[in-house]
Amino acid sequence: MATMHNTYQPQSLKVIHPLDDVRERKRSSEGLEHIAMTRTVRTSLGLLRAYLVAMTLMLGYHVLDMAGIFHRLK
Repeated sequence: MATMHNTYQPQSLKVIHPLDDVRERKRSSEGLEHIAMTRTVRTSLGLLRAYLVAMTLMLGYHVLDMAGIFHRLK
């Protein structure tokens, strides 16, 4: 009968909480220029902004409607 040998060696890992860790040096944004955007990127970002504004307005309307604000105005 064959014997099985366990070769597992448990390792000890040290866990450091982020608040107790050594602070990193942050990168500076000085000297960075604006990124050139193509017309397609500019249009896509404009449409995304319009979509987010529309969704925010719809959410606000829905919240006010559920609160009964519009029923009181009639």
